[in-house]
Amino acid sequence: MQLRFSDKQKKVFMNGKKILFVSSELVPYLPENPVSLMSYEAPRMVNSNGGQIRIFMPRYGNINERRHQLHEVIRLSGMNLVINDMDMPLIIKVASIPRERIQVYFIDNDEYFKRKATFADADGNLFPDNDERAIFFAKGVVETVKKLNWSPDIIHVHGWMASLLPLYLRKYYADEPLFADSKIVTSIYDKGYDGELDAKMIDKIAFDGIEKESVSALAKPDYNNLLKVAADYSDAIILASEEVSDDLKNHIANLSKPVLPYVSLQEAEGAYTNFYKTEVLK
Repeated sequence: MQLRFSDKQKKVFMNGKKILFVSSELVPYLPENPVSLMSYEAPRMVNSNGGQIRIFMPRYGNINERRHQLHEVIRLSGMNLVINDMDMPLIIKVASIPRERIQVYFIDNDEYFKRKATFADADGNLFPDNDERAIFFAKGVVETVKKLNWSPDIIHVHGWMASLLPLYLRKYYADEPLFADSKIVTSIYDKGYDGELDAKMIDKIAFDGIEKESVSALAKPDYNNLLKVAADYSDAIILASEEVSDDLKNHIANLSKPVLPYVSLQEAEGAYTNFYKTEVLK
């Protein structure tokens, strides 16, 4: 039976809790879809109940910087991230969602994110470097949070472009004390992309010292296998769509980790609060 939290109970639990939201997409910066909408609603819920939040997303070239008033944060920018033996400059930009007083951090790099699209070209073909973009995004988020010196209680991941974060936190950044007590939650949505990412994705991850055995599923880097790896290195899973493939659901069931079944947007505030409290931070 799902516990019902009063507004007061939600505020008492959330007060002072620090939750890092890392997402592929977010309204109002990109069009509304299940990922971008829940990536907005979940932080809004935490924020309105007294929690502390940080939100990160990629700065795709089709985000209107002038309209949304993005500006670079010089003190956070300037480092280089090594992606498959290439130095890639990390640029951090911020903007605010005015009505909610929520600040959003954007991970940017001209090579990976300047193009005027999110995941695919005008013909619908996936960008061939989407795998490297995902690695850059994961590393960029962690390095920026380290500069902020902000230790989250929960890290909540939304969308496939963000789905390498659990792996990198648990393997590449395993000795980073800032995240030693952080719990990772991954929301699983229905099909995120058709086809596969670059066939050499597993080699690019191995370049970072992560053994291939840890990510053997990425020998075939389709959507289901990418999300399986995300689930493997998360502490808890949320089924964020009514329809999730049996392949993914069976994999998640075999992990014996806490799982929140799908709930509607109207039920999400109470359900997510309860899940955070009774399953993630127990």
